Amino acid sequence: ENLFIRNDYHDSIMKMIADSKLIPKLEYRYSDFTFIILKEYLEKSLHKTIDVLSQENFYNSLGMNNTTYNPLQKFDKNSIAPTEIDNYFRYQTIQGYAHDMEAAMEGGVGGHAGIFSNTMDVAKIMQMYLQKGNYGNKEYFTAKTFDDFNSCYFYQEDNRRGLGFDKPQIGNEGPTCGCVSKSSFGHTGFTGTMAWADPETEIVYVFLSNRTYPDATVNYLSKGNIREDIQKVIQDAIVK
Repeated sequence: ENLFIRNDYHDSIMKMIADSKLIPKLEYRYSDFTFIILKEYLEKSLHKTIDVLSQENFYNSLGMNNTTYNPLQKFDKNSIAPTEIDNYFRYQTIQGYAHDMEAAMEGGVGGHAGIFSNTMDVAKIMQMYLQKGNYGNKEYFTAKTFDDFNSCYFYQEDNRRGLGFDKPQIGNEGPTCGCVSKSSFGHTGFTGTMAWADPETEIVYVFLSNRTYPDATVNYLSKGNIREDIQKVIQDAIVK
């Protein structure tokens, strides 16, 4: 609240990304840069902002009525969980604004962060993914497109990731309970979220929390494997 940034700072962000040094060898690095660049490409190609594009092409027709960027424009603040008492960047309680700093500097609309939702809405889009782009008698993308994004292209190099999607761990450590199929897919979020779908069992698992509140440096959620343990309980209860 009551914080502002110059509109042209976006150009500075993009220049910093473009000028960033490449690593000397080909290896996996987790980075938001690709989705920040993808947002830039889509907005310039389609002449609409990513929040409008996502609303028009996905959220409206999927019935995701509680999913949006900048939720304070639509919803009461008290209906939104706070994400952090920020004492290092914005110096206030972050509630209803994007927690991610780059997304915040983009007016709350990032290619990699900034979306607010609830479990039912996340389940809807995960079900659409589970059905390879089909939901409510509408095709959002082809099955081939989904398969391309759900493939592990560098599995032999011990990189479990798909394109955008996270995938089950190759060894002992990873994002899931270890009890889901290799064809399953999903994502875990910094603020304490997880969405996972398994085509073999047709189970969609959605876990939403504000684990970064009040302090993002404390991560009992990951240390205690809470998301993964709940996923295992659900899998064991449904899959016989």
